[in-house]
Amino acid sequence: MRRFGFPLLAFQAFFLATFAPLAFSPAKAAIPYAQAVIESRKAAQAVLNHAGAETCLRGKLTKVLLRLSASCEAAAQHNALCKLADKAVVVTPMSLTFMEETAHQLIDLTASEQNVSLIKP
Repeated sequence: MRRFGFPLLAFQAFFLATFAPLAFSPAKAAIPYAQAVIESRKAAQAVLNHAGAETCLRGKLTKVLLRLSASCEAAAQHNALCKLADKAVVVTPMSLTFMEETAHQLIDLTASEQNVSLIKP
């Protein structure tokens, strides 16, 4: 039984190295870009309206920024909104002031995206 241990481990390592990146790629996990933009705008409104506890709002904003970043990558978008998501999502911990500033920027950028019809269904 011991003789089969190494080949099994080698196979498992090969399998994980080969297929794990495919299972967890941003393109697979990403929601459609237009949906991510809409969700970002809703979360930004919640932050600005103080619609919940600060910790909940922080979690909500972080989640939508991560999803927006993944959607941008999957849709090959490199606009100002995507750059904001990539930049803001790595800030930890997010202060309330930072969350509000980011929310204002999200609102402004999503409004301009909708106005110039960059959101594709």
